[in-house]
Amino acid sequence: MTSNSDVSGKKIAAGICGILLGALGIHKFVLGYSTEGLIMLLVSILTCGLVAPVMGIIGLIEGIIYLTKSDEEFYNTYMVGKKAWF
Repeated sequence: MTSNSDVSGKKIAAGICGILLGALGIHKFVLGYSTEGLIMLLVSILTCGLVAPVMGIIGLIEGIIYLTKSDEEFYNTYMVGKKAWF
């Protein structure tokens, strides 16, 4: 297992990016989910921003979920279990 500070830092970075930049999928890239991040980014860009609000809401929800989990639960769910969505 990585150190608590690494997990906590990644959790906070992903949570804040999800809340502020959710439509661009930056929080997915922070967690190492390149495919999912690319999907969110391309959906937002290729629809000329029409679907960006939906991606933004998804990012907001995921950011809140990340920040409300304990460090251990976050680590087990997103870093070990590789749960990509919600």
